[in-house]
Amino acid sequence: MNGKAIVVTGGSRGIGAAVALRMAEEGADVAITYTADEAAAKEVVRRIEATGRRGFAVRADSGRADEAAGAVDWAARTLGRLDVLVNNAGVGVLGPLAALTLADVDRVLAVNVRGAFLASQAAADRMGRGGRIVTIGTCMTQRVPGPGGTLYTMSKSALTGLTKALARELGERGITANIVHPGPTDTDMNPAAGPYAAGQSAMTALGRFGRPEEIAAVVAFLAGEEAAYVTGAEFSVDGGHAA
Repeated sequence: MNGKAIVVTGGSRGIGAAVALRMAEEGADVAITYTADEAAAKEVVRRIEATGRRGFAVRADSGRADEAAGAVDWAARTLGRLDVLVNNAGVGVLGPLAALTLADVDRVLAVNVRGAFLASQAAADRMGRGGRIVTIGTCMTQRVPGPGGTLYTMSKSALTGLTKALARELGERGITANIVHPGPTDTDMNPAAGPYAAGQSAMTALGRFGRPEEIAAVVAFLAGEEAAYVTGAEFSVDGGHAA
């Protein structure tokens, strides 16, 4: 990753923060977006800079069309180039089908689908040969373990179609697009010690939650030179959730 310029949306915590730090440790300059927690974003930037690389953070709501694309534009200008986009920003609204409101539908699709599309569109316009787009999906696109995930699963499933279409459209330019489907992962939004953790762990073959760093390792591979012949692919990093 030496000298690469990378944007990670939703990079202030959880999987996004782990990805940003892994990229910096491998020699990349990293810009992250965040929505609300400025202190957490500044801490990620501090840790990026502690590796000797440049780190930046910009407040951007991926659910707003102008900010989803604008953050990528800003990052590319600030970094001086753009080599990798990691579409990580997302929201999860879970609950019975009948309880989901139009506002819920609009918000989830705006952030999870439209935001990723617009960020990818902006990134593709600035990437040269060897560019990478890596999107974070969910294990629920492979196996829905129970009720309540209709809206979230629908939104994340759309990202598989986006990824495959991007791979076809950008392949002739030497730009790859892939998607990673994490299983239950220990973050502050879904802690391994939380009230629903036991049931989620039991659904995996390994019987445990993943660590954000384990997801980041696969993202780093897909963003690197060794994955130059990998595109349009789905990678399950889910402890056997879909097995």
